[in-house]
Amino acid sequence: MTFTFDTETETDLTTLVLAAQAGDRLAFGELFERFERHVMAIALRRLGDYTEAQELCQDVFIQAMKKIRQLREPQAFAGWLRSITNRMAINRLVRRPADRATEQEALDAACVESATPLTEVLADERKDGVRAGLAQLGRLDRETLEAFYVRGQSLIEMSDAFDAPVGTIKRRLHVARKRLAKHVEEFAAV
Repeated sequence: MTFTFDTETETDLTTLVLAAQAGDRLAFGELFERFERHVMAIALRRLGDYTEAQELCQDVFIQAMKKIRQLREPQAFAGWLRSITNRMAINRLVRRPADRATEQEALDAACVESATPLTEVLADERKDGVRAGLAQLGRLDRETLEAFYVRGQSLIEMSDAFDAPVGTIKRRLHVARKRLAKHVEEFAAV
């Protein structure tokens, strides 16, 4: 996009830029009003998203206000502003996370409510079944499973607590799980 001005407008622009460089906020406000649409058009063309283009437009003018004193040729303001806009748009595009295509199945799974009254009832029944199964186990099996699954003890901690080697604790866990599974199956079958 090229900005063209007649000689009178160019002189007026130079005056506004010089005033803005001297710290005149009203002059910079006038520059903003004159060039906002142009900056917005460049940003929109580069980014393809209206909201992001609006944000970029604001960022460009903030950057221009901070750096306007560095502009050596006031009559080159339009090109200088255009280069700031292009550079900042490219930076934003590079830093933008890539769009990820999502399969419909993944969307459906993510949008489905996972906790329903039925799933809660079934979970409660499983908990009751496990509790009933634990109650039917022998003391050593029950204590072994509770130490590992309820209290979260490691095999080494259990080895110390039960005064048994780690291999024995592993075997006890294996056997206790199998026994519990049988009791839970019996409970579920009834």
